[in-house]
Formats: sequence, C-alpha cells, structure tokens
Amino acid sequence: MSAFARYPSLQDRAVLITGGATGIGATLVEAFAGQGAKVGFIDLAADEGHALALGLAAASRHAPQFIAADLSDVESLRAAITALRERTDPFTVLLNNAANDKRHAVEDTTPEFWDASVAVNIRHQFFAAQAVLPDMKALGGGSIVNFGSISWMLKQGGMPAYTSSKAAVQGLTRGLARDLGPHGIRVNTLVPGWVMTEKQLKLWVTEETKREIAKGQCIAQPLMPEHIARMALFLAADDSAMCTGQDFVVDGGWA
Repeated sequence: MSAFARYPSLQDRAVLITGGATGIGATLVEAFAGQGAKVGFIDLAADEGHALALGLAAASRHAPQFIAADLSDVESLRAAITALRERTDPFTVLLNNAANDKRHAVEDTTPEFWDASVAVNIRHQFFAAQAVLPDMKALGGGSIVNFGSISWMLKQGGMPAYTSSKAAVQGLTRGLARDLGPHGIRVNTLVPGWVMTEKQLKLWVTEETKREIAKGQCIAQPLMPEHIARMALFLAADDSAMCTGQDFVVDGGWA
C-alpha cells in the first residue's frame, strides 16, 4: 500500500497533461492514472508517448490516451485536445507541463529561436487553457496548473528565452485566476526546482552542479519528478478548492 495520499475526487476525472511523454510529464501521467483519472496527454515525442500509454494501460482504471502533436503549433494543439476529449471526457483538470529549457547564449539568440521558445514555454499554456475553458465552464469548475521554474528567481543565465517565459507564467496564472474564478475555475503555478530527470542528469548535472544544488537547497536531497507530481495531485484535487492565483514552489527550499 502506498504511503502517499489518495484523492477520491480525482477518480474518473478527465485530466489533460501537456508534454507528458518523458521526464516530469511522464511521472504526472503515471501519478494521475494511479489515482483512477481519465488521463489524456500530448507530446511531440511519439515513440515515448505511445510506449508510456501502452505500459500503463493494463494497470490503470482508465487506460491513458496519447496523441503526438506539436504543442507550439496552436492549431495542432487544439486538434489534439479535441481528439483526446472524445476519447476521455470533458476536461476538468489541465496541467500545462510542456517546456524546453535549451541553453542558449544572448549573442547567438535569433528572433526565430526566441519565438519558438516562447511558443512551447508559455504560449501553449494560454491556448491550452483557452481550449478547455468551455468544458470547465459547462461542468461548473476545474483546475488549471501552469508550470513555472525557479530558474529566473535564482537569476540563472544561459537561457534568457526560457527564463523570460517562465517568469511570465506567474503573470499568466494571476490574470487567468481572476478571469476564470467566477466560473469556479482555479489557476495556480507549480514551480519546480532543479528536478533530477533523465534529461537533466544526462545533459546538465555535473559534480559541480551537484555541489551547487546541495548548497542552494535547504534539504540536501535530490529533487525528483515524484515530488512535483504529488503537489500536482493536490492542486488538481478538490482538497485545494480555495487555492487559486498562487505559486506553489517545490524546490527543497532553494528559491
């Protein structure tokens, strides 16, 4: 038996997750499927997404549904959400998780790169919220969780398009919380620290950065995708019914 919380309000609830094929997103898919939710997820990584959905199908109350799509293309995003809605139910939970933290120097950043980074790191969050809004209005409420980052809070350099986008997520959340609150829709930002995903361990985490993390965090233990997923479950469930327009930081006490 799991030592962690189970949320009865999430059972049979339709949940949409962006960027769900790998990393934090894959852990979100697994966590919500484990709660008995009807999970639909979107990602550009087709092979990984299909493998994850297939691997979780037998052990889940509802087999997760996956569609491969480019989230930075608004029409593709809308089409994927429509298709997933037909496979699950109208969505009452949206987790805007997809992001790309590709490193880039100020001097080398082109307008095209900047626009592409903004498209995946914040623009898709707004248009995904817009796409599920009719569902949530009709159902009398819902929960939208936008994913931020502590990177801009720490004045981290080397990826200005990413940090700018992630800083803007807080503004998006607060504005949507005000606009959607009258419909019973909650909007919050989940702000992860440096999460030890497979990608991060492969590309960016060195002995030097491990020392930096240990020095920065109050809790000197690795921050894992599971820690982020547990907060996401709470924010999606009815247990957080009066939480909206807020930032929920899960970073081991760094920022």
